[in-house]
Amino acid sequence: MADGIPEEVLMNAGLIENLSDLAKDTALLHGVLMRTKETPKSSEIVTYAPFTLFPSAVPRAVFQQALAVQTHYNLLVDRISQDPVFLEEALASTIAVDDFTRRLFSIYRQVLEEGKSQLIVLGLNRSDYMLDQREDGMSSLKQIEINTIAASFGGLASRTPDIHRHILKVAGRLEESQRVLDNNPAAGLARGLAKAWELHGSEKAVVMFMIDEVERNIFDHRYVENELWKRNIRTIRRRFEDVCKTGSLDQGKRLFVDGQEVAVVYFRNGYMPQHYNSEQIWEARLMMERSMAVKCPDIATHLAGTKKVQQELARPGVLERFFPDEPKVVDQIRATFAGLYTLDMGPEGDKTVAMALDKPDRFVLKPQREGGGNNIYGSEICQVLEAAKGSLERTAYILMDKIQPRPVLNYLLRRDAVLRLSSCISELGMFGVYVRQGSDMVTNECVGHLLRTKSSEDSDGGVAAGVAVLDNPLII
Repeated sequence: MADGIPEEVLMNAGLIENLSDLAKDTALLHGVLMRTKETPKSSEIVTYAPFTLFPSAVPRAVFQQALAVQTHYNLLVDRISQDPVFLEEALASTIAVDDFTRRLFSIYRQVLEEGKSQLIVLGLNRSDYMLDQREDGMSSLKQIEINTIAASFGGLASRTPDIHRHILKVAGRLEESQRVLDNNPAAGLARGLAKAWELHGSEKAVVMFMIDEVERNIFDHRYVENELWKRNIRTIRRRFEDVCKTGSLDQGKRLFVDGQEVAVVYFRNGYMPQHYNSEQIWEARLMMERSMAVKCPDIATHLAGTKKVQQELARPGVLERFFPDEPKVVDQIRATFAGLYTLDMGPEGDKTVAMALDKPDRFVLKPQREGGGNNIYGSEICQVLEAAKGSLERTAYILMDKIQPRPVLNYLLRRDAVLRLSSCISELGMFGVYVRQGSDMVTNECVGHLLRTKSSEDSDGGVAAGVAVLDNPLII
């Protein structure tokens, strides 16, 4: 691995075995934890969150590019959320066939018609990239997606740099240990939540984390919660079902849950259809959207993160709509786009279908879903498109060029997994935070990064899905 971990270290079996045991202990010492599959509702027994034995090489120029463009992406998402004409046009074909997106859009439309109760907007986003291997051998930064809801692993990513630094020092690689960057997205995410809470203006109000019934990744949440408690900001954790039972609005549209006023609703779930398994839950989401509480994200920002919006942004001239007098910003954002293609009905969509059926291994088929494990590859693309190519069903997807990163060697440490050297590929995420009050952008920053790595044999899936593991950039 050029400028990464040398082969004599990677191939030293005795050293690797000792380091892997040390790494697991170090992860536990630093609180890089998850609940177990066997006891996913309890913290009585926990294990280390899966991670790489060594940090993975990332070129400095590419890392700096992702860092520099994040505040522009924050502005882009915020401006999309304020453009109802664009959102309606962009999502028209999707809401005709995708019931989940349609239900979200109906809430958006109702809130828009009533008039927003809250002018404070909080975005905690994560823009994800892979490094495409160009013909000249250099790496090119290409965006996979932007997560505008429940962008995870800011907590655990704040604790992993010290693990890799320690492992490299023990391995005698002091110089490499100094190329693992400091990283504390948990503090940055909490800073955004705290600013929104402060602007809301009620000292006794709480920040409410919206959570799943089962949450193995609870410690990732806890790091952000603890940062808020350090500021004497109270937090509560509630499910949609809890809001259904005890949630209410007063005449001023202040939101109360269990008798406590809620200043900020922070959605760590609510991004998948199975999170809405009753009409009462849809009603609870609507009630929260109509309230004076700051929503993270609000419904418009949630919709701005859909795959269909991502595809529409790649059309010629669309970015200029949001940055009319900023050609350099447009160029910076557009430079990160991979090829994105519409599957809408008509000649353009027909051309996309034919292209995908001809060379399916060049593409990824993406439904309007978040959370990992949803994308479609290879021969399965043909199966889906052959079944849907003549119907509106195909408009529930977008097609994207498959990014081809250069594999690198590393060890993936997972509980009860065999220790072996694997060919791996990585995905780099940048955490963005912004707070807007009316037309005033109060804060807009990039607050940290996340590197996730998986075996190059695996097509799809995140850390929570059990495929990827946590990692750190080794800047080269």
